[in-house]
Amino acid sequence: MLNKETFVPIQFFKKEAYTGSMNGMRYRINKVEEGLEAAVYPEPYCYEATPDEQKIKMIFPFSEEGRQQAVDWINQQYEEKLSIWKSSSRK
Repeated sequence: MLNKETFVPIQFFKKEAYTGSMNGMRYRINKVEEGLEAAVYPEPYCYEATPDEQKIKMIFPFSEEGRQQAVDWINQQYEEKLSIWKSSSRK
């Protein structure tokens, strides 16, 4: 699970997207005009190579609170869709 206290600071997103993975689930957070866009999708491909229909996205405010909400949402998506992530990590 991602830790809100040690996750990259909000200033990081002003320059580039942040990506990572956890047990079959990949995630990406980046700054968009509306705020912070968080996306989760199954492994093995990068964000750009994964079909849009496999991505789940949510927009949060571009603020420290929004950053924390995005981390919570990613953790929630991981737990709620564990069967998807486990099946993608076996491929």
